[in-house]
Amino acid sequence: MSLSTSSDNQNAKSNSIDLSNAESLCLLRLSAIGDVCHAVAMVQAIQRRYPQLKITWILGKVEYQLLKHLEGVEFVVFDKSQGWRSYFNLKQALKGRKFDVLLHMQIALRATIASLAISAKTRIGFDRFRAKEGQWLVTNRHIEPQATPHVLEGFMGFAKAVGVTDLTPSWNIPVPAIDTEFAETLIPSNTRVLVICAAASKAERNWLPERYAAVADYAVAKGYRVILCGGPTVLERELADNIQSAAKSELENQVGKTTLLQLLAILKQASVVLAPDTGPAHMAVTQGTPVIGLYAHSNPGRTGPYTCLDSVVSVYDEVIAQQNPDIAIPWGKRAKGGDLMERIDVESVIVQLNRLLDQP
Repeated sequence: MSLSTSSDNQNAKSNSIDLSNAESLCLLRLSAIGDVCHAVAMVQAIQRRYPQLKITWILGKVEYQLLKHLEGVEFVVFDKSQGWRSYFNLKQALKGRKFDVLLHMQIALRATIASLAISAKTRIGFDRFRAKEGQWLVTNRHIEPQATPHVLEGFMGFAKAVGVTDLTPSWNIPVPAIDTEFAETLIPSNTRVLVICAAASKAERNWLPERYAAVADYAVAKGYRVILCGGPTVLERELADNIQSAAKSELENQVGKTTLLQLLAILKQASVVLAPDTGPAHMAVTQGTPVIGLYAHSNPGRTGPYTCLDSVVSVYDEVIAQQNPDIAIPWGKRAKGGDLMERIDVESVIVQLNRLLDQP
């Protein structure tokens, strides 16, 4: 198999390559839930362009539970909880295998180390400015530089690097019938439901429970059911309990009671989803469900729900400007502080909620 560039200039390592004669591609993106949702759109764009290509995706144990039924993709699970043994297990799983191309799509030291177990002649990473944590040491090509990309657009840069021209994102994440039936029983068709996925991975990115409760009460008054969803962690359970305690209405608490695929099916059935910077917001995007994202610490232009950026409620711009006066602010810079989410008021969220609820 030979790979050809889209230009005669063989020294231009960012030029796209054609995979029409390629047989295999390995994708390295271990985490997190939101990021692998973005990566699915990129994978399926590659599949549309190269249906003959055998794709192997190395990803995390939790993320695998969401994507394990993805069509045309072989998964190799990297369980980081096993410590150094996880690298040994990956090497054993890939022993004797060689790929035509590696897409190294994670800037993290553990991903850089993990990539050493992958044999591929062409190894594509981020552009040199973004190829941190030693990624540039284990790649020999790079995607084109991007000034202000959304994470999804950054990932689509990898599809472009292998000759894909249709970069319009779309998603098809298969859900088993039993999980779909669970969600349809919980939320029958034509039921008006606001799903609140209140918890982010870090507590400082969570909105105040009494403000979630105020929005929930408003939605109930408008004739909507309100369902609280999330994972089984203590943080998520406590936040859900606090929201219910502050609410005047009786809410439906599904936190910790669903698998990832059941949650995905629930998000598809929802009318609107309210969430901070967290994985379920991006899961909802893959299902075509409107999302109200709440942002203070990270730039929603980079990490917001991709198809719903116009319904984001964000104080990020004002916060980051206050924390970095009179300097140019890097696109991906995070704001710091434990009380930033308090700057998001209930009224701004209700404005977006009304706008989405009024849409057919």
